Amino acid sequence: MKQFLLVFLGGGLGSMLRYVLSKALNNYFQHFFLGTFLVNVAGCLLIGLLLGLSLKENLLSQSQLLLLVTGFCGGFTTFSAFAFEKHSLLRSGELLHFSFYTLSSIVLGIAAVALGLWLAKLL
Repeated sequence: MKQFLLVFLGGGLGSMLRYVLSKALNNYFQHFFLGTFLVNVAGCLLIGLLLGLSLKENLLSQSQLLLLVTGFCGGFTTFSAFAFEKHSLLRSGELLHFSFYTLSSIVLGIAAVALGLWLAKLL
């Protein structure tokens, strides 16, 4: 039961922070959802850093990983919102914006995970 509560708490906090950031930032550029983009890249960086630190130094307990990685990062990142926004761009014929946003989100997300893992090795 404890594991479910940790995931629930972390997911709720991550979801609330995602909502606040997306609401504040998604209106800055037409055809580019800045809040969702930044949340996904930051979430990838955070999950890489947390997992890297855990693997390197065994700094995080199983309960802390559930709270922070599974719960918080899972609630914070927004792949479902990402997919819906891509669908909206395709439906409206915005192929250039769709391509740029999709490619940059994937490339920077993967790079952010790698950066987080690398930073964890330095700490």
